[in-house]
Amino acid sequence: MPDLFSQASKVTTTAPSDILVGCAGWSLSSAVAPQFPGEGSHLERYARVLPAVEINSSFYRPHRPATYARWRDSVPPAFRFSVKLPKEITHVRRLHGIEQEVEDFLDGASNLGDRFGCLLVQLPPSLALDATAASALFSRLRERLDVAIACEARHQTWFGKEAAELLARHKVARVEADPQVAVEPAPALYEDVVYVRLHGSPVIYHSDYPRDYLEENAARLIEHHRLGRQVWCIFDNTASGAAVPNALATKALVSA
Repeated sequence: MPDLFSQASKVTTTAPSDILVGCAGWSLSSAVAPQFPGEGSHLERYARVLPAVEINSSFYRPHRPATYARWRDSVPPAFRFSVKLPKEITHVRRLHGIEQEVEDFLDGASNLGDRFGCLLVQLPPSLALDATAASALFSRLRERLDVAIACEARHQTWFGKEAAELLARHKVARVEADPQVAVEPAPALYEDVVYVRLHGSPVIYHSDYPRDYLEENAARLIEHHRLGRQVWCIFDNTASGAAVPNALATKALVSA
C-alpha cells in the first residue's frame, strides 16, 4: 500500500507565547454578544477577544478546504485553532483502516496554515488501549503535523504507564479533563503541551464553574506557562451558555 502521508507537505506552526483560553465553538448568544463588539461574523468578533477556539464540528462532518481557509483569514495572526479529529476515525473505525480518512481530514484542516495550533484526538469511553493501532495513528499524524497534539482518552487502560510512555514517544499530550474519568492515573511523561478541557461539573456540558474553581485553575495554567509549556484551556460547558463567561473570566485571571 502506498504511503499516503508522504504525498503532502508537513503542517507547522510556531508555539504561541500566551495561555490559549477559549471555547468549544465560537457561537455568541445575545447574552454575551455585548462583550464581543464590532462588525463581522461571530468568529471574527470572538477572535478579537479570546485567543483560541476548538473546532468541534470537524468531529461530526467534514469541512471543505475553502472553509478552513476562510476561518484562517477571519482571525488575527496570533489566534490559534484546535481541531477535533473526526469521529469516523476514532469512534466508528476505532483507529483501524483509517489511512484515507486521516489524509482527507488533514488535507482540509491544513488550510488553517499557521493558525492550526493543536489537533485534539478524543477517544470513545469503550475504546481500550490498542498500542499498535494508536502508535500507527500518532506516527502518521506526526509525519504530517508539527503542531501540538492532545489525546482525550476515556477508558481506564489509557491512564497507565504503557499509555503514558506511548504518548510521550509521539509527543502527544494527555488531556486534563473535568470531570476526570481515570482512577489513579499514572503521571504524564510528556508535558511540553498542557491541554485542559473543562466539560462542566456536576452537570456535564451545562454547569457553570464557580469563581474559586476558576481561580485555582488559572493558577495552575500560569504555573505551567511559567515552566515554558504550551498551555490550552478550553471550556466545553456550552449547552447552557456557561463556556463563554467562564473563558472570559479565565482570560482575565491569567492576564492579570
